[in-house]
Amino acid sequence: MFSPIDDFCLKFEPAWRNQLLASGQRRRDYAARTPKASPEKTQPERNHDYNSSISSFSCLVSYHRFIEWLPSTVIPLMTYLRSQLGTSTGIGFIDSTSLKVCHNRRIFCHRVFNGIAQRGKTSVDWFYGFKFHLAINDRGELLNIVLTAGNTDARKPVRQMLQGQLGKFIWR
Repeated sequence: MFSPIDDFCLKFEPAWRNQLLASGQRRRDYAARTPKASPEKTQPERNHDYNSSISSFSCLVSYHRFIEWLPSTVIPLMTYLRSQLGTSTGIGFIDSTSLKVCHNRRIFCHRVFNGIAQRGKTSVDWFYGFKFHLAINDRGELLNIVLTAGNTDARKPVRQMLQGQLGKFIWR
């Protein structure tokens, strides 16, 4: 799975950067700011195998930097998934699931998706985050995907998802 995603990123990132520059939006170049791992300083003898496998990743980032980058991955992820859509075979399934971004107790101090994520309810419990709606065919191929705020009714994006699709769909 790494190879197709890597090929996609090699094409997508330059095009996205050019589009952002043309629209006047600014975007940080995170690759230039990524800290480099220095295996010479962090390699105790007893953990030699572990550290030698870790040293193959030249750009390790801290947990806090990773959390900062999460919002910037939504657009590339959705674009990649849209590039992998299959074709309608006449039978399809629609479902949605919650994508929780933090525990309910931490909603008021959560800052990563502040203003984007919303509090929503599933059949099980309340959550804070997004709803991921998808339609698939009987072969398991994606037909359409929609990402909405957590407080969006699961029935609302169905009409948008089925536009241009043929056949019968089972909504779960």
